[in-house]
Amino acid sequence: MLLRIENLHVKYGNIEVLHGVSLEVNQGEIVTILGANGAGKSTTLLSISGLVSAAAGTILFENAELHKLRAHDIVKLGIAQVPEGRRIFDTLTVQENLNMGAFVRKDAHQVNESRDWVYQLFPILAERRQQLAGTLSGGEQQMLAIGRGLMNQPRILLLDEPSLGLAPLLVKAIFQTLKQINESGVTILLVEQNARAALRLAHRGYVMEVGRIVLEDAAEALLANPEVQNAYLGGSRG
Repeated sequence: MLLRIENLHVKYGNIEVLHGVSLEVNQGEIVTILGANGAGKSTTLLSISGLVSAAAGTILFENAELHKLRAHDIVKLGIAQVPEGRRIFDTLTVQENLNMGAFVRKDAHQVNESRDWVYQLFPILAERRQQLAGTLSGGEQQMLAIGRGLMNQPRILLLDEPSLGLAPLLVKAIFQTLKQINESGVTILLVEQNARAALRLAHRGYVMEVGRIVLEDAAEALLANPEVQNAYLGGSRG
């Protein structure tokens, strides 16, 4: 087991937003968390990254107790987050943004290899390496955000709404690249409103409602589940 969350509770002030969330991610998997806005999906990812504190429960990454660590120490374990809304550095170039993703790494040769790999995955970024990130299109910025996460050479990549605001063709291209990234050995935990695309990519999925996991199954089974179809897939289309 690579990542295990057990009975996680999170509060924002006096308001509890996660009510005993438990989930697991195995090495090499793509696991998706589905749910409506406000279900607690993003908070779950932020908790793993140490950006939100757990009020109760445990978050284990192999033998490391993430809920007891600071965010920058969690990054050093090989956990990278690609946040919702991309959060790139607008006034830095593409290459400078990528370099920021490698801030915990010391071996310059390995950093260069990671950057070359990102440019192979996203050739448009190689063409625009000296361009200011704020001048990129939305799709290019999302590619840059994913690439920046990969610069940490992560063992697990946490992705929060990577398709948000993108045209369907771009979404398809980015999800195909995520499959490549997974096939290279990177485990992925994906939060995504585009449930159909997420389930077609993932091996397993969880459904969250109001801070609780209400359903867990193989991705194919969730795609075929009438309740999931009605709630998240717009009915029973294939």
